Amino acid sequence: MLRVGPLKPSLMDTLVADYDALTLPDGDEREQFLAEHGPSITAVVTSGRTGVDAALMERLPQLGAVVNFGVGYDTTDVDAATERGIGVSNTPDVLTDCVADLAVGLVIDTVRGLSSAERFVRAGRWPAEGNTPLTRQVTGKRVGIIGLGRIGSAIADRLTAFRCPISYHNRNEIDGSPYAYAANPVALAESVDVLIVAASGGSGTAHLVDRAVLEALGPQGYLINVARGSVVDEEALIELLASGQLAGAGLDVFAHEPNVPDSLLAMDNVVLLPHVGSATVETRAAMEALTLENLDRFLADGSLVTPVTK
Repeated sequence: MLRVGPLKPSLMDTLVADYDALTLPDGDEREQFLAEHGPSITAVVTSGRTGVDAALMERLPQLGAVVNFGVGYDTTDVDAATERGIGVSNTPDVLTDCVADLAVGLVIDTVRGLSSAERFVRAGRWPAEGNTPLTRQVTGKRVGIIGLGRIGSAIADRLTAFRCPISYHNRNEIDGSPYAYAANPVALAESVDVLIVAASGGSGTAHLVDRAVLEALGPQGYLINVARGSVVDEEALIELLASGQLAGAGLDVFAHEPNVPDSLLAMDNVVLLPHVGSATVETRAAMEALTLENLDRFLADGSLVTPVTK
């Protein structure tokens, strides 16, 4: 058993105490470690922030499963795993509500300028400068969702309470969906006030939200990203925000986490969060439990409870 990258402390403790898990070291020690232990490793537990690439799989010839703590798995080379007969699991469903809650929170914060107003008060500017500029209301805003999967659908459910007309873009139209379908991201962006990115990461969605999509969203439009930083062209986003060609953005994910561009840090019309979509006590506990269920199932019969499928 091998742990790759940081995990929830209680999960790390359980892996060591109950599974005799080893930890993959960084730096110069890694090569010697892999030479000594690599041939005996049958399962890896990792997270979406670290993952397992093809090069590491090569060093683990007996590897049978990559058990991922988290719903995102774009940092693991699933194609390489499939070629080698290695199963990959993640933790879907258990974090759907928390990520959807956060997305709606980002919509409200970004459109209403709440974080900006809070900074205004803390800086002591209210007595000296008077009221802050007016913002926009959330109720009734046209919302587009890129990725109407579990999380995207939960976001849509919540925003219907705000009487927001919902439309979406997926690779394929969903039969029976109550929401309007857009054939491509540009068409979706042209038709909405708020564009929410909830698609999975990976090479297939890299820069799916590119300059053309952001320009289509326009100077009155807001971008919300709770997916992966790779899905949005961050350089184009920064340029359009700085030039006033976008009204604002609410971001829980970034292209090169944990590093956030200084230009974004300096913008008052952007809400920035440190990838906390699933970061609640309840959700992380459920993720930990499902991670261990996947590990136990693999050790028992070689299968996984929630396998990833391409």
